[in-house]
Amino acid sequence: MIITDTLLTSFLKTRSDSEEICAPLEIEDYVIQPIVDVSPPKWHLGHTTWFFEEFILAKYAKDYKRFHPEYAYVFNSYYESIGKRVIRTNRGNLSRPTVSDVYEYRDYVTSHLQALLEENEDKEIFKLVEIGIHHEKQHQELLLTDIKFILGNNPLFPKYNDTFTENSASNISSKYITVESGVYEIGYKGTDFCYDNELGVHKVLLNEYSISNKLITNKEYLEFIDDNGYKNSLLWHAEAWDWIQNGDIKSPLYWYTIDKQRYQYTLQGLKELNPEAPVTHISYYEAFAFSQWKGQRLPTEFEWEVAQLNFKWGERWEWTESAYSPYPNYKKAPGALGEYNGKFMVNQKVLRGGSVATPQNHTRPTYRNFFHPQLRWQFTGLRLVKDN
Repeated sequence: MIITDTLLTSFLKTRSDSEEICAPLEIEDYVIQPIVDVSPPKWHLGHTTWFFEEFILAKYAKDYKRFHPEYAYVFNSYYESIGKRVIRTNRGNLSRPTVSDVYEYRDYVTSHLQALLEENEDKEIFKLVEIGIHHEKQHQELLLTDIKFILGNNPLFPKYNDTFTENSASNISSKYITVESGVYEIGYKGTDFCYDNELGVHKVLLNEYSISNKLITNKEYLEFIDDNGYKNSLLWHAEAWDWIQNGDIKSPLYWYTIDKQRYQYTLQGLKELNPEAPVTHISYYEAFAFSQWKGQRLPTEFEWEVAQLNFKWGERWEWTESAYSPYPNYKKAPGALGEYNGKFMVNQKVLRGGSVATPQNHTRPTYRNFFHPQLRWQFTGLRLVKDN
């Protein structure tokens, strides 16, 4: 059956890709958890494996025996309806299972799921495997950003590898693209995979606006810093002002000044700051303050989606002015999978596009990423909008 062959190929490649991301790591790197938002690489490898075991093999594979009876407790993330779990802050305390144990677990689950796909034509299984593939792709991006945080907070600034490029400079001229006022349709309209938070095609009324064809660069952001942007309380939300004061925030994450020269930690190690590269690792708070300083604003997620055909995107997740909330007629999936997106629709901002860490064939114009406004360990940036 063609769909089985295609799905199996995608599944096996996804499993292999996760392990390839971890190939440059030393064994000590697998277990570090510097902050609550960053999970150890070993945990990501185990959690994505547990997802396939819990939601597919345990339910559909005849006489399936779990690899280890306690791994559900160790590798469950936030699925309250499934059972107890190690709390998020304690993932870095797990010296056991060992890294080799986790790789054995991956091989075990991968081989059992491959066998299930080869002998089955159940569309419900296919659907769940597809969700599991994209779930693992999400964790591949998290693997890269978490690895960067782990290595980037080591005083030796060790490099991940020599090939990961995150700061390409754009040679296109900056201009603003005008979008006429009107009623536009928002949401996913295709037949391929998407997440449930993209569904519920609906119409929105937009006033005329102009959106930049380029992301804000390091050079532009330096001008904000040099103009005392981090010291001007009038540019910041009250909550954001407290955040920069309490955290002594003075620049994007991974920026350093050494002998009066600006540097940035990258996955290739510590490098001189590239002024023409898109600024990255900034919070929504910083993106908003910068837009205020420029006398402009961030786009709403609807403005971004309508305009995205007119500019290149995918280098940085782009902060929007939209709160993460359900579309009209949004319906959570039944059971535990209903916890995937809907329960997080509060106190978060939508980001659109993708980043240099986003796996191939994982994002699309309707993709709705979301994070709390103070977070910035992802490859986050911004583009601006002018009201006409």
